[in-house]
Amino acid sequence: MKQKIVIKVQVVCDKCRTKALKIAAAADGVASVALEGPERDQVVVIGNEVDVSCLTNSLRKKVGHASIVSVEEVKPKPKPEEKKKEDDGKKKDGDKDKKDENKCPCPPPMCTCPPPCYQPQLVFYDRDPYNPTCTIM
Repeated sequence: MKQKIVIKVQVVCDKCRTKALKIAAAADGVASVALEGPERDQVVVIGNEVDVSCLTNSLRKKVGHASIVSVEEVKPKPKPEEKKKEDDGKKKDGDKDKKDENKCPCPPPMCTCPPPCYQPQLVFYDRDPYNPTCTIM
């Protein structure tokens, strides 16, 4: 059963708002979290089988005073299937494919040369004849 829960939280600054959102998002069963209200002090949580009292208690402990405003069941919206069936066969000339809209206009980078082979370089050390403790590369 999907629920919509509205909890009023005492928030003073933006940091408190983000903290309240993080706490609500971390609760079990939460699908989405948002802020509402004229002062953006209401946390709206939508999810399956969310424990309202546990969520409210954790908000009280970590943010400040919190009270439950409403808990209601979310009913799925009916989908107009008749329109979909009619539009599936027909495609307007002005419509673009979603794939075309999401594509980057730049072509992918192409390399025509083969990858270089790894060849270890040989390093020779030579002693300086004037200073025997110094080595020259």
